Order: sequence, then C-alpha cells, then structure tokens
Amino acid sequence: MDMAAHTPDPWPDEPTYEPNSALRLEGNFLSEDFCVLEGEHFFVRSLLEIPVDGLERPWGFGCWSTLSRTNFEKYVAGFDDGEYEDDGPWFGWLSNRLKIYFDEGEPIGVHVLPHPNRQRPRLIVKDQDHPLAIAQRDGITAEPMLSLLRAYGHGPTVQ
Repeated sequence: MDMAAHTPDPWPDEPTYEPNSALRLEGNFLSEDFCVLEGEHFFVRSLLEIPVDGLERPWGFGCWSTLSRTNFEKYVAGFDDGEYEDDGPWFGWLSNRLKIYFDEGEPIGVHVLPHPNRQRPRLIVKDQDHPLAIAQRDGITAEPMLSLLRAYGHGPTVQ
C-alpha cells in the first residue's frame, strides 16, 4: 500500500529515467535515484515512513528530497558501497506534496539519513510540531492512510 512520486515536484518534463551511471551535475538529469535541475538543485529519491496502527510495517511514501551539492556528492560517492564520508543526518527539503499533510504552504525541512546497500535514505521531518512529524512519531490509524491513498486515486472509495 506504499505510494511513490516518480519525480520531484519541480521536475519540468515527463519522467524519462537515465541510468545512474550517466549522472551529470550540469543541466537537467533524472534517474531512478538521482535528479539534478539546471545544475543547481540536487535531489535524491528517499523514503518517508509513517507507522499505521494494526500494520506490521510502516506505510511508505517514496518521495524526493533536496540535498546541498556537497551532500549530494557524498551520497553519490557512497551509493554503491554504502560507505559515506559522514552518515548524516543531512538537511533537505521534502520535494513532493503529500495531500492532507503538505498540500500548501511552506516547504517541509527534513533530516536525510543515508542507508547502506542501495537502500533509499529515510526522511525525518525536522519540525516536531508539524502534523507530518507527529504522524511519523506517534503513528496514524488506517483511515488517514486510506484518505491519502484515495486523494491520489489509489485507495478504496467510500460507499
């Protein structure tokens, strides 16, 4: 029941993935794991998890986060072997809207935590008073998760 965003919200085109090995730090680049916009904005595909009452594992939102160029380069350098110059957390901005939690307003700052073995970094919302941080910390019931899925056309309809 996880959900994924194919590109960061600012990506200007339809998603056409290039191989990770073709990574360019200039212009626009999109692979399944890395994104560069105009050689100035750097993104990594990540995972934001929310515990759901009654489920064995958290609900996952496969999304994108920004990184500074320095941290992006650290992430890329350690991507294959899971050995990072530093293990973070690194600062980023959540780069996909998540309806009911983040549909309008200010961007959400996140801690980006790299993981070994090509696992996507985990995101933790920085502002502990934000509703999304509260959901990450305390968990949610099934109904908000189903509302999220329905908002994106994936959940069961209400009869």
